[in-house]
Formats: sequence, structure tokens, C-alpha cells
Amino acid sequence: MYYPDEKVEEVLRANNIVDVVGSYVHLQKKGANYFGLCPFHNEKSPSFSVSEPKQMFYCFGCGAGGNAATFLMKYENYSFQEALQTLADRAGIKLPEVNYSEEARKREEKRKLLLAVNKEAAVYYYRLLRSEKGRKGLRYLAERKLDRVTMRDFGLGYADGSGSDLTAHLKSCGYSDDVILEAGVAAFDEKRGMHDKFWNRVIFPIMDVRGQVIGFGGRVMGDAKPKYLNSPETEVFDKSRNLYGLNIARRSKAPYKILCEGYMDVISMHQAGFHEAVASLGTSFTEGQASLIKRYAQEVLLAYDSDGAGVRAALRSIGILKKAGIPCRVIDLRPCKDPDEFIKAYGADAFRERISGAENSFFYELRMKQREFSMEDPGQRTQFHHAIAAKLCGIADEIERENYLKEAARKYYVDEGGLRRLVASYGRSGAAESVWRDGAASARSAPDRPAGTRAAKDPDETERRNERLLLTWLADEPEIFAQISPYIQPEHFHEGVYRQAAEGYWRILSEQGGGNPASVIGMFETEQEHETAASLFNTRLKGLHAARDREKALRDIVISVRTSAADRQQKRNENSAQEPTAEEVRDMIQTRRDLQALRSIRFHLADAP
Repeated sequence: MYYPDEKVEEVLRANNIVDVVGSYVHLQKKGANYFGLCPFHNEKSPSFSVSEPKQMFYCFGCGAGGNAATFLMKYENYSFQEALQTLADRAGIKLPEVNYSEEARKREEKRKLLLAVNKEAAVYYYRLLRSEKGRKGLRYLAERKLDRVTMRDFGLGYADGSGSDLTAHLKSCGYSDDVILEAGVAAFDEKRGMHDKFWNRVIFPIMDVRGQVIGFGGRVMGDAKPKYLNSPETEVFDKSRNLYGLNIARRSKAPYKILCEGYMDVISMHQAGFHEAVASLGTSFTEGQASLIKRYAQEVLLAYDSDGAGVRAALRSIGILKKAGIPCRVIDLRPCKDPDEFIKAYGADAFRERISGAENSFFYELRMKQREFSMEDPGQRTQFHHAIAAKLCGIADEIERENYLKEAARKYYVDEGGLRRLVASYGRSGAAESVWRDGAASARSAPDRPAGTRAAKDPDETERRNERLLLTWLADEPEIFAQISPYIQPEHFHEGVYRQAAEGYWRILSEQGGGNPASVIGMFETEQEHETAASLFNTRLKGLHAARDREKALRDIVISVRTSAADRQQKRNENSAQEPTAEEVRDMIQTRRDLQALRSIRFHLADAP
């Protein structure tokens, strides 16, 4: 699926990225670029850069980057087509009909068909709940204290006990058996044939962030198992990358989102006025869901069940949120089991107080860890103090680590100096993770690694970094293209996004003599490809100002890129059973000549500004 390259470029040219990003992020001009706090990860010092000459944004903290379309894809969770359409509407440009490859056309048609089936099923369930057949489900929801407005807002429905009524309805609408089965609202077995997946259940439609029905959850009426049943994953429903209630919660002005475990928790909280609530979809919280929630929240508050399973889920989610760079706190629901029960028992004001007093996730983890030790026993108390030191090692920011160290020492009556020495010791040995998990005894078997040592660099990553440096240099100073193009061509870059981006930028530089790389990013459709392409034009060497130093650095980079390409080709030849062709032999000879010339050539560069 694609729009013509020239149309994509026209839309991007018509939308100044500073204006687009500036409508979401407060930007301040510093030098040639604009800076602000990154909307995609939590930070206190601005590392989010917007370049007007390049028409690109890039965060030097989390690596997010791309053009104006990429920004909308990340911030609004748009597809590339939706982002481009938004920018086209903003500029008053009419987009042509989308050109599809045959495979993409079939995939898009199937996606639209599945969404249509889901929408029709949601309407059917919705109406059935409000009919005579739905009295059982309506009575259950009323007993759960849900009002009609809340039921309407979440599109709640009911599947009765006949077992095939929805299937029959969808067939009458013209949908084939295959499509109905693929949508996940029906199942097939030899005994019953094709039948409804959901029956005798209250239905919770699951919507994506744009409000499209992508699946369903069903709560059984009675004691049958399973208590909750969810749609299977389909072309439009990926449980790991969606959150229940986010289509409503995304509109909340609160800087945080409240993450809970169940559909009823979300619905009960929204009815009580807490419109920030979302939940995972019958599975454990995932990295994909963390990436999604990060677009709409500066912080996450966990409101998981207070039982053992809820504690384990909270601890796991804290780790995922930290990895994604999202601060989190934990709401204490005791003596109740879940948010729904708490709100019914104590009311919205009491829950609001619990939100205000939510516990810092670091100290929540320590409190849960403390349960493993008898604090009356000096030996076990020492083990716990070692665990605190190990946990502190996981805080990268020195100032933040120092603040937590002082508070942990005060809170748990630990000698501050001793705790600091333990942290330094575990940091040098690399034993912190095993000490936190297994106890201080594991540190004795950990190899002592001198402080400051690092793992060996990946040679492939070094090669790719040189390719990124070269493309960034060309984007900053396109006038050097004529000097390096006799020696470097796109085929000298790694395959994939790197080579495709090089081909696109070489074409721009050859035909136009210059141009911003935003249109190169427009060649790609997925968010991941956009970020990779953006990194190619935002990698630079620091501390080079004199022309002589810059000239040497550029020559070294060009030689490295060309040498790496030659090495990769030689490995392919060695692994091939065939003798090199005459053309391949000529290429090898030309490569040796070019590298010899590069070692003595002088690139003409000015001093850096």
C-alpha cells in the first residue's frame, strides 16, 4: 500500500515540522534547531530536537525520530496512511486513491472486512442486551451498579444461550463462513458445526485507540468456566498491543493513566469519574502495551488486585514500565481486592486519596522484597539490606540513585555509608541482579569485573554507525556529496533500511544537489522503519571543529564504509561454491584502487561553525 513518492514529498513539504510538532510539544529555539521535552519518554532536560532544515525530529534520549508523519504515527497511534491524510487535510491537499500492491490490497480488504464483522457483531450484542432476551445480562450489570450511560459509553452487550444466533445474523448480512470464523466471533467443531464463540455472557467490546471494534471479552452468567473469555488474535486484534478503555482514557487531561487488571475495574472507575483507567486484555502486561501507554501518559499508576497474584503482576509490570522509561507508582487498595470493590465500599473521594498517596514503585518493590525476610533476625535483616543495595545499582542516574539511597537508609535504618559502599561493590562486580534475585551469597560466586569495563563492541554495529555518520554528514553538508560519490554508492551500505535510505538520498543529491532527508523517511511506512531511517541522519561525531580534524574524520569514515562493504562481499564469495565472475573480479580490483586513492585524497571542508 503506498502513495506516489512525489505526492508524499508534496504533503511533507507543505507541513513545516516545527508547526506540526509545536502544536503538541512546547519548543524553544536553540541555535539552528528547536528543543523540548520528549513526549515519548519521561525526561527533565530537553533532548528532543526538531530540525527545520532537515524537516525531522529526533530524541537523543530515547531514539524516537522521523518526519512530520512519523510524529503523528507515534503520538496519535496513526497508521502511515492516516498520518499522511491528516497532514494533507492540514495543508489543503487532496490525496489520490491509494495505490496497492496485490498483496497489500488483499490484506487491506481483509482488514476492513473483519472490522465490519466486528462492528456488526457489537451492534447485535448491544441491541440484544436491551431486548427481552438480554434481561439476564442487564440484571447482572445492574447488580454491579453500572448505570445506563456507562453501559452505553462502553457499548456493553449480551450473547444469549442459543449458541448460533449471531452466526445466523452475520450470514444474513452477507458475510461468509470463512470471514465470520476468521473474525473470531464464531467457532467450528465436528459435533456442533459452526456456532457462536460467545453465549450466555455479558459482552465487552474491545476497541482500539481510534474506537474501532477489534475484538470482544465475555463474562459468563453463572459458574461455568472459563469465567472470562476473549476473542482470539486476528488480523485486527493483537492483545499485546492494545489496552481496554484507552479509546476513552486517551482524552483524559490527567498526566497519568491508571492501569488495572479487568474490564469491570476500568468501567467502574470511569463511572466514578476516573477516566484515566485502562486494562490489559486477559494477558499479562506487555512491552507493546507499555509502548502504547507511553504515548498518552507521563506516569502510570498501578491499581492491581491486592492478592498474591496481583502483587506478582504489579512487580512484573513495574519492570516493563521501567524498561520503557515510564515512571510508575502503586495504589494501595487494601483492605479491598480490586478498584471496583474499593470504590463501591468507600467511594470516589477515598479512591482519590489513594491516588494521591500512591507508593513510589521502587519502595513498593522493596516492601514486597522485605516480606521474604524475618526482620527480627540480624542475619536475614542483613540479607535484606544487601538486596536494597543491589536494587539501587539498577538506577542509572547518579543524582536519582543518591536520593533513593539516602531515603532507603533512613526508611530501613541502614548505615548510609555502608549502604553506599555495598552499592559501589555490587556495581563493580556486576552481581547486583543476582543479589536482588537470589540473595547476597550469590555475590561471592560472581566474577569481579573492574569498574568501567564494557562488553566488546559488536563489529556489525560499528559498521552501521559509520554508515549513519556518513549519511548525517551528507545531510548537514550536502556540498560534500560530489567529493565522496566517486568512492561510495548505496550498494556499499547494509541491506534493508540503510541501503534503501541511501538510495533515496543519493537520488535526491544527484538530481537536486541537496534537499532535506524527510522525504527519504517518507519512503517507509512502519513506525520502526521511520525511527531507523531517522537515526541515519542524526548521528554525529562530537568535538570536531578544525577543518583538518574534520577532513581526517570524514576520510576515515568513508574508508571504513567502503572497506566493510568489501569485506562483506569477500565473505559472500568465500561462502559461495562458484568461482567469482569476471565482473566481481573487476569490482575487487576497483575497490583496491579506490581504497588506495582514499588514503591520500584530501576532502575540502571548512571549519565547523
